[in-house]
Amino acid sequence: MSVWEAIISVCFGLIRILVIILPLLIAVALATLVERKVIGSMQKRRGPNVVGLFGILQPFADAAKLIFKETVIPSAANRVIFLLAPIITLTLSLLGWGALPFAEGVVIADLNVGLLYIFAVSSLGVYGIIMSGWSSNSRYAFLGSLRSAAQMVSYEVSIGLIVINVLMCAGTMNLSGVVFAQEYIWFGLPLFFVMGLFFISVLAETNRAPFDLPEAEAELVAGYFVEYSSMTFALFFIAEYGSMLVMSSLISVLFLGGWTGIFSGVLWFSLKVCFFLFGLVWVRAAFPRYRYDQLMRLGWKVFLPLSLGWVVLVSGSLLLLDSL
Repeated sequence: MSVWEAIISVCFGLIRILVIILPLLIAVALATLVERKVIGSMQKRRGPNVVGLFGILQPFADAAKLIFKETVIPSAANRVIFLLAPIITLTLSLLGWGALPFAEGVVIADLNVGLLYIFAVSSLGVYGIIMSGWSSNSRYAFLGSLRSAAQMVSYEVSIGLIVINVLMCAGTMNLSGVVFAQEYIWFGLPLFFVMGLFFISVLAETNRAPFDLPEAEAELVAGYFVEYSSMTFALFFIAEYGSMLVMSSLISVLFLGGWTGIFSGVLWFSLKVCFFLFGLVWVRAAFPRYRYDQLMRLGWKVFLPLSLGWVVLVSGSLLLLDSL
């Protein structure tokens, strides 16, 4: 391959990434609007309705405000790590999209170990949170980051065991292969209970209510990003909603057949993602926050035994079916 061919190949790769990432960033902005509208409706409020038609431009007005505000850095903070933490958190949130297929052939990198890649990237997100809590030199931020680290590690164990059930049924870690394995029946039907466990674990993994203990306003004032302002705060905000979209997409791929269904394609896949995204918002509006001891007890004493039991049950069922 000549130098020019290599340059052209790299340019096409960058264009392909931008074509997928830019709509996703717009989707993150609209997800914030949808959450505020849905919660407002559930609480009999109007929600954003001033900026643009039905308030649709509100997220972009908020982004402009945060861009032009001053970035305040605490005098006792470690400046380099303090500014690096939100960038790392957002980058890792966006990297998860690299292996997710939106439709047949519409994927940035169709990896044979795509599922392993997504969980490796999502587990690294805890480093940005730990860095933000430590570098702020605030006890509230540090306690919030420690809570988040313990919470994410605890629920990643159950998520890993839950995903093993899908891998045994599909026989591959390639996410496109998982979708093709659901040609005749979605895994969400025989593994409905497992899908419920996965959805609840995603709430804890993404620090969403009722498991938003790292951001508990009552005791920690806002958690690990209490000292952040302007665009550095916005990066954490975008990363959280980006992670919500990644996990909603992952549930759709693993349990609801990805882009397959009544009509195949990106639109059908997007409808499934919106369904789970609405579920994440609805849970926030409907349920009170757990205590931290309840959160950890649920992860280690309930979800871990249940997910391990389902691994035994599914593997035994598959062996029985193979022997018939």
